[in-house]
Amino acid sequence: MFPGVLYALLAGFLGAVASSSAKLSLGADYLKGVCETGLRSWSEPRRFTQANETTACDRLHIPLRLLCGGLLFTCNAVMWTFLSKALRYSSSSTRTTVTTTASNFISSAFLGQLIFGDSHIALWWVGISLTLSGLLVLQRASPNAAQPEGAKTRTSESARGPERADRTA
Repeated sequence: MFPGVLYALLAGFLGAVASSSAKLSLGADYLKGVCETGLRSWSEPRRFTQANETTACDRLHIPLRLLCGGLLFTCNAVMWTFLSKALRYSSSSTRTTVTTTASNFISSAFLGQLIFGDSHIALWWVGISLTLSGLLVLQRASPNAAQPEGAKTRTSESARGPERADRTA
């Protein structure tokens, strides 16, 4: 079960990185603003003028967008790989789906705050807390633990039918 949960958490995180990459690659001027801020803080103030910084960012704008677009497709491909591994190693597809969704929500919140400066109201965090509480309830409730061991055997015998159950006895 643990590898399935780990793969589901990674798939959710990679989905959030992919959506952030899409916002960066398709957003109008966000990458250009990041470039200008980075050049101002990285370069010496006396060496570059404002015109040189803008010119450098105009040249880097398209390659940065293409790089973010490539990151979008790469993260999506790896995310689907991790999601399929999570479904393979998990005992329940519901757990995997809920874990991936919760991981994606939380990762999107932190990446949005880190990269874009987004802020979320308290009600949003209450909703995420309720989502995580539901995730914990789903993780704790095991469908196999609720059914006794003898019931599994009787169910498999009744699925064969009465005539097949008599032949095997």
